[in-house]
Amino acid sequence: MGEGLEFGLRAVAIGVGATVVADLWTALLVRLTGVPGLDWAMVGRWVGHFPRGRFRHDGIGRAAPVAGERALGWAVHYGTGIVFAALLLAICGLDWARAPTLPPALAFGLVTVAAPFLLMQPALGAGIAASKTPNPTAARLRSLMTHAVFGLGLYLAARLTAALIEA
Repeated sequence: MGEGLEFGLRAVAIGVGATVVADLWTALLVRLTGVPGLDWAMVGRWVGHFPRGRFRHDGIGRAAPVAGERALGWAVHYGTGIVFAALLLAICGLDWARAPTLPPALAFGLVTVAAPFLLMQPALGAGIAASKTPNPTAARLRSLMTHAVFGLGLYLAARLTAALIEA
């Protein structure tokens, strides 16, 4: 298999796997705490407004609904996980993916929290790092925990992918 194909296959497998791990973590938190996770339909609504030239909202829940927003939101969520995995592979290389170690994956997972803090939350009307939410500290801690778990998921998915490819 060529390195380009290997890179692409690993990025998809690792990104999807890590995102599944983060989603399982979120589902567990919802079950234990009763605090709902992010509604991916709102992310779909946000992205669905891009073709109309609207990239920022004061409150995404008050924006006009977009056809298929829930499916679009989930696609963006998993697509972002794949892009993040590809960035990790671009930084660490295929050698890391062939013999993954936890520290780079965990560190990278924590770095990815910059995306919601600085891009998504402000664009959805929640402010930088959830500053306009009712409990910014709790929202920030949930985001940090989820992205740390995503980092763990990057490592676990890379280990599983390496084992499957080497088998």
